[in-house]
Amino acid sequence: MKRHVVMGLFAVLAGVSLAGQSPKGWMVRADRSTNASDPDGAGAIKFVTMGTGFHATNPQAAVYWNPANTASGNYTVKGTFTLQKPSGHTNYYGLVFGGSDLGGPKQSYVYFLVAQDGTWLVKRRDGDASVKDVVAKTPNAAVKKPDATGKSTNALEVRVGADKIDYVVNGTVVTSTPKAGLTTDGIYGIRVNHLLEVHIDGLAVSK
Repeated sequence: MKRHVVMGLFAVLAGVSLAGQSPKGWMVRADRSTNASDPDGAGAIKFVTMGTGFHATNPQAAVYWNPANTASGNYTVKGTFTLQKPSGHTNYYGLVFGGSDLGGPKQSYVYFLVAQDGTWLVKRRDGDASVKDVVAKTPNAAVKKPDATGKSTNALEVRVGADKIDYVVNGTVVTSTPKAGLTTDGIYGIRVNHLLEVHIDGLAVSK
């Protein structure tokens, strides 16, 4: 199965920045493929400051976060993601929110991601072995696919309200879910799946 459906064993790099690479204060947790038919790429994960944002090169899938970046109550977290080139098959990237213990065995977070084929999804992770669909992958015309240059740019937002959560791609609400049953207070950050190179601008939270 593809990694965005079931992810395998984790290589925990959290708590130790990639020396000389990661922006100050940022952590990374890689999850390596255990599927022989969908192997990781060669080389090391790279996460660097570039321009006004960040640049992630992911032979393996990874979550990136700064423990100081937290949000609670009603808020909007957003970021603009530019896929540098398509991968050989569909892989996802986007926002993480409501995170806790991201470097430990009780890691928990919700993630809202898009892919090069014009689909999006929402999932919840509770511990190392549990990943569940909140909303299964779904196509929407709001998700931009790679153009003739191979690049695509998608602005993502998660709008956490009193009773519901809106998930937004390029200004279009692609779905809404009840807030009940999801932990939304916590760390926010970035997820980029394997075999992808993505530039991230404007990662921020607002009330």
